Parts: sequence; C-alpha cells; structure tokens
Amino acid sequence: MTPQLMQAIKLLQLSSLDLQAYIATEIEQNPLLERAEGDAGPAEPETADGPDSPVIETGEARDGDWMETRLPESRADIEERMDTDLGNVFQDEAPMAMGGGETYTASAWSGVGSGGDGEGESSLEAFASSDLGLHDHLEAQLSLATSDTAQRFIGRSIIDCIDDTGYLTEPLSEIAERLAIPLPQAEAVLKMIHAMDPPGVGARSLEECLSIQLRDRNRFDPAMQALVKNLDLLAKRDLQQLKKLCGVDGEDLVDMIAEIRQLTPKPGLAFGGSPVQSVIPDVIVRAAPDGTWFIELNAETLPRVLVNQSYYAKVSRTAKNQGEKAFLAECLQTANWLTRSLEQRARTILKVSSEIVRQQDAFLTHGVHFLRPMNLRAVADAISMHESTVSRVTANKYIATPRGTFEMKYFFTAAIASTGRAEAHSAEAVRHRIKEMIDAEQASDVLSDDAIVQALRDSGVDIARRTVAKYREAMGIASSVQRRREKVTPL
Repeated sequence: MTPQLMQAIKLLQLSSLDLQAYIATEIEQNPLLERAEGDAGPAEPETADGPDSPVIETGEARDGDWMETRLPESRADIEERMDTDLGNVFQDEAPMAMGGGETYTASAWSGVGSGGDGEGESSLEAFASSDLGLHDHLEAQLSLATSDTAQRFIGRSIIDCIDDTGYLTEPLSEIAERLAIPLPQAEAVLKMIHAMDPPGVGARSLEECLSIQLRDRNRFDPAMQALVKNLDLLAKRDLQQLKKLCGVDGEDLVDMIAEIRQLTPKPGLAFGGSPVQSVIPDVIVRAAPDGTWFIELNAETLPRVLVNQSYYAKVSRTAKNQGEKAFLAECLQTANWLTRSLEQRARTILKVSSEIVRQQDAFLTHGVHFLRPMNLRAVADAISMHESTVSRVTANKYIATPRGTFEMKYFFTAAIASTGRAEAHSAEAVRHRIKEMIDAEQASDVLSDDAIVQALRDSGVDIARRTVAKYREAMGIASSVQRRREKVTPL
C-alpha cells in the first residue's frame, strides 16, 4: 500500500477526538494546511502585535527583565502616579509605616484572607486541595509522616502503583525487588500509607480495604473479622452460615452488615479519578415527517481543513533551490491528499450509517425488542464495500438516535434461531428480554434458567439453557438461588 492509502485507512478508523488531534499535528507540520473559518480547533494563543494592542508601561526597564523595574516607593511618587491623594483610596484605616518615614493607610484588602474576599472560612490549603489528585494527596501526607529519605523514596514508589480507586495494583514483593530492599522494609512503609487519608487506601484486596477502615473506626473485633473474611457468603446472602461463623445472632449480624455497607469499597474515587469524556455522536438520526429517517453527519466532529493555494504560489516563486521546491511540492501533495481523504471518510461514514438505519428501522421505531441480527457482511454486501472497511468505519463511532446514543458496533449482534419459520432474533434483544423477565419476578416466583428458557421458547426463541446462563452472568445477574435469598432477606 502507498503511504497515502495507509493514511486514508488510518483516518477511517479514528474516533472524532483522535481525528482532531491528528489534524492539529498535520497543520502544525504542513505550512499549506489551515483550518476553515469557524472550525472548532485548538485555541491559538493571543498575540499583541497589532496596532490596537494595549501598551503596558513597565518603567525604566521596558526592554529588560521585568524584575529589574524600579517601582515608586515614596508616598509622593505613588500619589503623582495615581493622580490623587492616598487618603482618597485608603480611607478609615490606621496609618501604617512605609520606608523613608512615609506612612499610608491600609485598605480593606489588608484584611483579606487567603480565600480572596475576606469572607468565610476558606484558606489557601483548602483552595489548593480542591483540585488535588489522590497521588498528590498521599505524597503530601508522606512528607509529614516521615523525614527519612529512604522511607519517602519507597513510599513514593508504592504510591505510584496505587490506581484511581485507591488499590495497590503491583505486588509489594515486586516493588521491593525493583527497589532492591528487603520485603519487611517495604511492608513497614505500606503500613504507614494504610494509616493515611482516605481510610482504606493502598489496600491489595477488598477484604484488606474494609479491614483498614474498620480498624480506623475501632470496630475490627473477632466477629467483624469473620464477616470480612467471608464476603463471598455475604454476596450470596447466606445469613445462616454467616451467623455460625461470626458467632452472633440475627440482630447483631444485621447491625454488622449495616456497618459494612457504610464503608467505602473504592476510597480513591473521592478524588475524582480519571476524567470522564462525554460521547460526541458522529452521525445524527432524526425522524422525518413522511415516516422515514433523516441522517446527517455531526458538523461538530467534521474537521474543515483547507489548502492555502495562494500561499503556495507566493512561496514557490521565492524558492531558492530544488530542495525547497521539492519540500513545497510534497507539502502540497500531502495537503491535497488529506483533504480528499477527509471527504472520502465522511462519505463512507454516512453511507455505512445509512445502511445500518435502513436495516434497523424496526428498532428505531419500536424499541430493542425489534433489533435485528446483523453482521458486517450484510452491510458490506448491501453497499458494495469490503467487510474490513465497514469494520473500520464502525470502530469508535457513535450514532445519536431518538432512542439514545449508541456505538455503531451495538447494532451488530449475533442471530438466535426461531422455533418456527419466523425471522431469527437478535442476541441483544434476547438479552433485554431476559433482563425484563428477571426484573419483573416476585419473591415467591423466582425464575430459574430452565424457566427462562421455556418462557423464551414459548415466545418463539430457540435458545439453550447454557446460553441463558451466559447472558445472565454477562449482565451481572445472580443465579435464581441468590436472587431468592436477596428477595427473602434483603440487606
């Protein structure tokens, strides 16, 4: 493949955010490329080179370092510069001494705290910690917890291995081996981190995380230890077995479970974690008055790039040698190819999404129960494209419909046979039916997987029991035994 063809294929599978970043890089490298007017690109820094730019007076050191500027110090100099008496500015305050025997009166600004307005209880520390990340928060506490250089170095290495949820993701033995220190020395520093805020940070498992928080509350008695060691039984709602293991009665067990529920299983999330980016659809689908669908590309995700032909003509006339001419010719060829690749990308996305909407018309009209089974070949054959092209187009792309915003891959689902001669069912639609049946069940009539299979077959879906179990587990739904316990003994 030629480099241009490889570039076109790469552009096809980029998400809108990745495409914007790619375009920004190309514009930076190619002097003939520029954004079209009104295109939402990275903000350019404002310059002050125009005739209307404000002039900032900097004293005698106008052309030098601003730190060398000598500012007026005496009261007379200040009053001359301000063209008013200082008493008109700083009123009703006690005079304060200045250098050279001069005095001035302090204004209300002298009472402003670090919060900025003199009101409330805000402080510089509170302001600085508002945007503080988990790692910075822990390192600040580490500096206060120990003055030993070695311990601080080990502590920073451990903190670097703590994820956004607050858990230590790398085995402590590997950290100790990497730092060439004894394991007990690393364990001592980790114990120091366990005592930091938020409680539970640096834990290596959910059991350890909850244990740290219970110790912090002075509630880690033998009964609570037994409960924390058997979280799997708690998840299954096996209260009878838990009462035996903890040695408590039913009332005490309920109180203990209530305490567990008050703990934080992911303490690091209090500091925000990784920023969540909102989904921007690449295609927008709206209902037309005649019952069809109106499909258009989202203008916000389409980068508008132009080739500056006039600049090329101007610069090419001043090229001094063959090297400069070759560079300009290559820039022009790359710019033209990029603009054509972007146009082709847009047309291909629109063509593929239009076929998806055509084949999934019933879903858009009636809902997920009418989602049809569809694969890449079905779309590729309908629009005379290769399957790999359709796969690249639908990767990392989103489509906004009246029923919500979906990833394009969502509409490609496997087919599940029908019990009769009817059309096959979409696997996603069947999963939705299973979830609806389980959500509607009563405590006295919890559906087993066999009962779900029979209900689906009665409605025309030919499905095996192991498939139902696989779909149920993929949706995070417990077995019928566990669901019955939850409904009988809710926590």
